[in-house]
Amino acid sequence: MRWENLTAPDFVQAVRDVQGVCLLPIGVIEKHGEHLPMGTDYFRGQALADAVAQIEPAIVFPPYYFGQVQEARHQPGAIALSPQLLFNLLEEVCGEIARNGLNKIVIISAHGGNRFFLPHFARSMLYKRKDFIVYLPDTTIYRPYKTDEWKKIKQEESDGHAGEVESSEILYIHPELAKMDSFGGDGSARPRLGALSEMFTGIQWYAEYPDHYCGDGRTATAEKGKFIMEWSSQRLAKLVRAVKADNVLPKLAAEYYDQAEKPLDTPRKL
Repeated sequence: MRWENLTAPDFVQAVRDVQGVCLLPIGVIEKHGEHLPMGTDYFRGQALADAVAQIEPAIVFPPYYFGQVQEARHQPGAIALSPQLLFNLLEEVCGEIARNGLNKIVIISAHGGNRFFLPHFARSMLYKRKDFIVYLPDTTIYRPYKTDEWKKIKQEESDGHAGEVESSEILYIHPELAKMDSFGGDGSARPRLGALSEMFTGIQWYAEYPDHYCGDGRTATAEKGKFIMEWSSQRLAKLVRAVKADNVLPKLAAEYYDQAEKPLDTPRKL
């Protein structure tokens, strides 16, 4: 159920019904090739969260467009907040979610550029005692890209930004926004870094994919998007079910905060 669609009295009951679990899909606003909308990541994340909540009831947070996307600032339409504001905003939003009774927050990342930011955010919550737990499901667990089913229908070996997967999902959830006759440029990597490609650098994505297009979206179909969305929602719903049943992490977090505040009293052997 969508947070913004509930009345205040209904919200109170919904918090009880979902056992304090909130789904927070995080996308960004950025260029997705020449053919997909800039809200592609948000659309994908929100659609997945809605589908999961239909299977395993949870409250889905309203549209959240703010993720790590510094590498897209050279392209029109990108919204890239400063790193500190990005971090602080997410922390305060999580705090507000918890203040409203939802202290188990499942962040659903719908943007590849968040793969460093979100784990760092989750671990950084240990810095100070919180009244919420952040759960960050591993996308490799609830996405079907390594399954035999996907391998049978995919056509691209090297897929990425605005490629076969993302284009297929948009064709399934928002076909009216996909301009499949407007492909531009080559989606293959540009070997501009040479030996330096074996190291991570902040400029790496721009160096390899300056046009913000990786893969080949021309192989996309709505049928593939439907398969991806349905497979992913079933697997992610199982993880949400586990979050509801979890009483280990809250206890461990309380134990950790107690010891972190008085480290000299921490037992020598835990």
